[in-house]
Amino acid sequence: MRAELEGLVSSLLVEGYALYPYTPGATKNATPTPFGIVYPPAYAEGLETTFDHLRLECVLEAEPETALTAAVRFLQPSGKGHRAVERRLELGPAEVADLGAGGVGREFELEAEGKLSGRLRMRAEALERADLWRIRVCAHNTTAGGAGADRGEALRSSMISTHVAIEADGGRFVSPLERDGAAGTAVAGCRSVNTFPVLAAPDDRAILGAAIVLPDHPRIAAESLGSLFDNTEIEEALLLHVHALSDEERAEISAGDPAVSTMIERAAASTPEQVVSLHGLMKPSAELPADPGPPPEPGHPNPGEQTLELDGVVFRKGAKVILRPGTERDVYDRMLDGRTATIERLYLDYEDGAHIAVTIDDDPAQDLFRETGRYLFFKAGEVEAQ
Repeated sequence: MRAELEGLVSSLLVEGYALYPYTPGATKNATPTPFGIVYPPAYAEGLETTFDHLRLECVLEAEPETALTAAVRFLQPSGKGHRAVERRLELGPAEVADLGAGGVGREFELEAEGKLSGRLRMRAEALERADLWRIRVCAHNTTAGGAGADRGEALRSSMISTHVAIEADGGRFVSPLERDGAAGTAVAGCRSVNTFPVLAAPDDRAILGAAIVLPDHPRIAAESLGSLFDNTEIEEALLLHVHALSDEERAEISAGDPAVSTMIERAAASTPEQVVSLHGLMKPSAELPADPGPPPEPGHPNPGEQTLELDGVVFRKGAKVILRPGTERDVYDRMLDGRTATIERLYLDYEDGAHIAVTIDDDPAQDLFRETGRYLFFKAGEVEAQ
């Protein structure tokens, strides 16, 4: 696995592993809380929200002799609290043309505090266009027993925070967000389960089945000081929480899993300058060139639409609207109802849903919100054009 993908998966693998800064006895830390869990079949079959398998389906544009490898990484619980053993199982390399109905597979049985057994398989299906292939990697938990178990017991025989990475030695994977042409049609036919696939390499020769929702080409921020086990939160806030812990609380947390102890030590050792480097950081959503030149105008990388016609009404950037979110929902809606606002952005999402981004005209911080791109968003039926 290429180095940048290896580092990304290593961080994602422990997302939710320990929800610090709560001490081990806190209710919130009673059991690990990551996503991407592959439960034993006897436990999973009794609940609509649980799975005994993970399936990643994606589309590869490549020649038949292109070789594929797949790596499945997950945590296997080992002991009390959050202790776990990291596991890595691999499939391939194998040429796409050889990955027919049978594909390549392997069964496994892993020992820790308990037993965990399962099977992996990678297949390829030729599509109508000669150079398009539907690739499927599946991970099944086949551990026996578990009927009537509670979640804590079931987790001891589960694959936790399961991530699948597939790499090709040629060609390119099609973005799971692709909508146009034959490739888009093929992507629409993919049915992933218990995972979220995204492109994971600049050359599009790797795809990652993540346990959380990510954009294509995700990266760890250069400013990050290392995994904090809760990386969907704000790293600055988590570091400050560690600094706010008492010596007794730090000692209690550090007495558990060595991985958690290492994280607490690293976070506690962060300097004020390092914490400040994480504060108020804003970057354009588009990739910046090596020499970006003069700073872009606010919002330049994601300008949206100049005009949108919605329900027969034309909305334009810079135009005035009266907010009509209604007064029967929350207090904030009642505060905004009837206020005059300026349209700053007009966006269409992937499902062609329209979003009107505004700033409030009589808000003293309007210019600040405009400069920093902190808008309020409304649907067409929630604003009245002036």
